[in-house]
Amino acid sequence: MPTAKLQKNDAYFSRYQVKYKRRRQGKTDYYARKRLITQAKNKYNAPKYRLVVRFTNRDIITQIVTSEIGGDKVFCAAYAHELKAYGIEHGLTNWAAAYSTGLLLARRTLKKLELDQAFTGVEEPEGEFQLTEAAEVDGEERRPFKVVLDVGLARTSTGARVFGAMKGVSDGGILVPHSENRFPGFDIETKELDAETLRKYIFAGHVAEYMETLADDDEERYKSQFQGYIDDDIEADGLEEVYTEAHKQIREDPLKKADSDEPKKTKEEWKKESLKFRTSKLTKAEKEERVKAKIQELKA
Repeated sequence: MPTAKLQKNDAYFSRYQVKYKRRRQGKTDYYARKRLITQAKNKYNAPKYRLVVRFTNRDIITQIVTSEIGGDKVFCAAYAHELKAYGIEHGLTNWAAAYSTGLLLARRTLKKLELDQAFTGVEEPEGEFQLTEAAEVDGEERRPFKVVLDVGLARTSTGARVFGAMKGVSDGGILVPHSENRFPGFDIETKELDAETLRKYIFAGHVAEYMETLADDDEERYKSQFQGYIDDDIEADGLEEVYTEAHKQIREDPLKKADSDEPKKTKEEWKKESLKFRTSKLTKAEKEERVKAKIQELKA
């Protein structure tokens, strides 16, 4: 009988290269990363800043990152859970929260660079498309701090939350090169952006609409989904005021920390806390007893 042909011989395996670890884990798109971090050859050691936006189930992570041979370095960061210090207690992963987190990151970064007075951005967002332009600093024209959006593996569909964070950073006074065609309210046929729709998303108008619809149609579901809002006496009509006040506070003090009533834990207390989540190693006698117990259970 004819033998099966060897598909991958020794020559193949001697040339086979294992992919990078984060590619195997499905965490990094190296094709995109290479183009995001490659620096111009005539700009020696000039850092190229990326606006990294990532979403978890309960939080939004926004960071300004530079890449070096030794690894990535975070220049500045802001998280959605920090919005609690500014009065936003609920809905920390929606579009409006993404915008607020981006705004917080921008104001924090510019304060660190001592450019927060020169680049104020859009203080009263109306949903218009606007890029940060050069400003005068100490009698000289100064170009704005520039970052490039890094969305990772997220889908860049129209209206996606990553563009909410980007809009917040842009309105905060940092230059993020982008166009208007991925914001909610952009009409693909007329190629125009409806500023009213975008403004509605910035101030959580879409959440307010959903709250009103649920309250009218299904009160039980409304109570289960918006219990936190109900406990804090936040109604659909008051959502815009919450976000307007938060934006104002972010501009006044981007370094504010949330007040916590709980006392800070000591190093020993944190060690005890970590032991709760560790499983202790069984001795040989304990392992044997466990096997015997399982055997008895199966016999029974």
